[in-house]
Amino acid sequence: MSRLRQPPLVTGISPNEGISWTKVTIRGENLGTGPTDLIGLTICGHNCLLTAEWMSASKIVCRVGQAKNDKGDIIVTTKSGGRGTSTVSFKLLKPEKLDILDQSAVWVDEMNYYDTRTDRNKGIPPLSLRPANPLGIEINKNRFPQKDLEALFPGMSADFTSENFSAAWYLIENHSTTSFDQLKMAVMNLKKQANKKNEGSLAYVKGGLSTFFEAQDALSAIHQKLEADGTEKVEGSMTQKLENVLNRASNTADTLFQEVLGRKDKADSTRNALNVLQRFKFLFNLPLNIERNIQKGDYDVVINDYEKAKSLFGKTEVQVFKKYYAEVETRIGALRDLLLDKLLETPSTLHDQKRYIRYLSDLHASGDPAWQCIGAQHKWILQLMHNCKESYVKELKGISLLHSPMLDLDSDVRPSPLGHLSQTASLKRGSSFQSGRDDTWRCKAPQQVAFVEKLTKLVVSQLPNFWKLWISYVNGSLFSETAEKSGQMERSKKNARQRQNDFKKMIQEVMQSLAKLIRGALLPFSLREGELREYGGWEMKSELSGQWLTHVIQTVRLSYESLTALEIPNDMLHIIQDLILDLRVRCIMVTLQHTAEDVKRLAEKEDWVVDNEGLTSLPSHFEQCIMHSLQSLKSVLDCKPGEASVFQQHKTQEDVCQLSIGIIQVFIDCLEQLSTKPDGDIDTTHLSVDVSSPDLFGSIHEDSSLSSEQRLLIVLSNCRYLERHTFINIAEHFEKHSFQGVEKITQISMESLKELDLRLFEIYIELKADPIVGSLEPGIYAGYFDWKDCLIPTGVRNYLKEALVNIIAVHAEVFTISKELVPRVLSRIVESVAEELSRLMQCVSSFSKNGALQARLEIYALRDAVAVYLTPESNSSFKQALEALPQLLSGADKKLLEELLNKFKSSMHLQLTCFQASSALMKT
Repeated sequence: MSRLRQPPLVTGISPNEGISWTKVTIRGENLGTGPTDLIGLTICGHNCLLTAEWMSASKIVCRVGQAKNDKGDIIVTTKSGGRGTSTVSFKLLKPEKLDILDQSAVWVDEMNYYDTRTDRNKGIPPLSLRPANPLGIEINKNRFPQKDLEALFPGMSADFTSENFSAAWYLIENHSTTSFDQLKMAVMNLKKQANKKNEGSLAYVKGGLSTFFEAQDALSAIHQKLEADGTEKVEGSMTQKLENVLNRASNTADTLFQEVLGRKDKADSTRNALNVLQRFKFLFNLPLNIERNIQKGDYDVVINDYEKAKSLFGKTEVQVFKKYYAEVETRIGALRDLLLDKLLETPSTLHDQKRYIRYLSDLHASGDPAWQCIGAQHKWILQLMHNCKESYVKELKGISLLHSPMLDLDSDVRPSPLGHLSQTASLKRGSSFQSGRDDTWRCKAPQQVAFVEKLTKLVVSQLPNFWKLWISYVNGSLFSETAEKSGQMERSKKNARQRQNDFKKMIQEVMQSLAKLIRGALLPFSLREGELREYGGWEMKSELSGQWLTHVIQTVRLSYESLTALEIPNDMLHIIQDLILDLRVRCIMVTLQHTAEDVKRLAEKEDWVVDNEGLTSLPSHFEQCIMHSLQSLKSVLDCKPGEASVFQQHKTQEDVCQLSIGIIQVFIDCLEQLSTKPDGDIDTTHLSVDVSSPDLFGSIHEDSSLSSEQRLLIVLSNCRYLERHTFINIAEHFEKHSFQGVEKITQISMESLKELDLRLFEIYIELKADPIVGSLEPGIYAGYFDWKDCLIPTGVRNYLKEALVNIIAVHAEVFTISKELVPRVLSRIVESVAEELSRLMQCVSSFSKNGALQARLEIYALRDAVAVYLTPESNSSFKQALEALPQLLSGADKKLLEELLNKFKSSMHLQLTCFQASSALMKT
């Protein structure tokens, strides 16, 4: 059966050389799936499994034993992979033996005393050690190859404490260059040391010699007494004396060795205490080390030490260990509180938040610190938003800031990759605003606009970290970027699934607060009364213009794009889309309302300068005003991805339609006002006529004031142009910008314009026709003229000539303003004159022959003179007038009538030429 894993492979060891019991780190591949999978580890041929600590499949930590070879491979054996190989080797160095009293810069670890027979650590008593230099002469080691010495003295050792000690090996290794005389001196030193030991024993005997003699004398006396008196008699005294001797011996022994034994007990106690302190110094020093590392901010070190202490002493029954471990737990509890405070502290970076959450997780803090951090961040963002609103509201009310808040927009929020909002958003309005954000623009920006700028930038800069913190919480990467802490990751994912709806509510609350704060500043009417108290508070002296609302829409759109880039679900951002839609609708309404106000002020710009088509600049100004307004709304009307059309609601369509009609109606009212404006109220009262226009009777000079009739004509001319061109162009612009109900707008506007035109036309006709019509009857009967009794006609009488001259004057006036108005005006004038002449003829009771001839002459003369302006109505009137006259029977009368009619036409040929020149206009 083949193995599931590859054999272990050692690719590195650190350090790669050292003495016995050196701690090394082994790295490689396939080093086991766990501690139980590791079944063998040799370094230079020595088994190191007992000291091995499996860390991961690529890392093992162990201590090097007393190896057989000075250099060799590192071989790892596992259950899953079998015996492995090594690409590196370890070199074992021979340690120098140090006496217990020798000074050394290296702490001699008591674990270095290693018994190779049992493979267990065993402490060797210090009294069993021998001096490092027994010969008492200078050691001069000559580095002979270790292998050569081992080959020369097989099975022997240079360690004089070893059972297989070789003096020759020792001398070669330590005194190869020592002279013979020095070696003799060394022998003498050894003898002296031996004599000192013997002398010490002899002195011990001499010191107790008196006691020995006393004991000997007592025994001799006892023996003699026994022989003389017998055993029974001396038994009591012998026993007493023996007890006395033994007591004196015991007291003497105690006196001799009590100091030595006391020092030994004290030394043993101290040594044992030192051994305990040394062995468990990690635990005893841990509380102080924890405090120091916390002050330095080395929380990783604290956590690692705590985990080690917990594994070693977490379940100890030793009271002193319990006491110190309880102190460790107290310090760790304080550290948990400190880390939790730092975690919930705001503002903080996402990196710090993740770091503190991992620390608290490693310290097994109660609760869910990650969720607590998310909740704290959520509250902090909401508080920032409300504080932003309060600061601007107070400043608007005059409570405080000495400079514009736009100047420190970036000062109180952390940098963000999405913080380019204020640099990229610009108004695309031509020359109305600067594309850059200079200090002048910032100072001119209304408080509400500056507030929206700062509020959106605040949200865009803070929400990404908040969202990324949640994503890290969901996928478990808060605790580990790898799978080393899979248990914590699974718990995190489980908690995230349970709290998904809660986090969704948090995001929705932030979005709702953002939308309502903006509504409170710009659309307060869209909030309920309770919401208005919380999110409003602005003193709205005047509503923002459409230009600033367009800028706000652009800002909110950029914020929406930045939030969408975070992959936040669209249902959480739906409230922002609704806000953008309402802002767009409001911007359209406000722009159209302001456009109506601008149109109303166009009357002040009327200069009454007429071009060769009879138009002033007013229609052009009106069309440009509408076009400029629609152009400013282009970015608002265009739908960005995910946005709905502003005209999707029927109410919006109706409101926009009514406002559009209102704009045109305002302009029509403006025209009516201009047509009836008194001379004293006209700002510019001079009329300039184009030099290319024909002027038969002299133009109106620049220094002559405009009469009410001239203003009527100019307005009528403008109305004609509006009907034929301007309104049609405006309708096309409306359709181009997707306005709804354009047909209705055009129809109502045309009807209103035609009503004004008809009304002004009737006024003008009344002003011009009434004097001419009123002069006919007095002129006919001037000089007591009587149709029944009159002389033979000699020509057309003067009243008719005066009427024609007055008609010609009207022609000249109209022609000077607008050639196209001439046929319309003169046709109505002729109708009025013909109707009046017909009425007068029908009122005559009877005509004489001469009277009938005179009347027919004058009717023919008038009819032929204005023939180009005759209409069915005027023709009918002339016909009725002729029918009221008696018929001419004689040829002489007809001939006379013809001669007189030709004479009239010849005499007034010059005056009647204007009517003939207008025939071309009538045909067109």
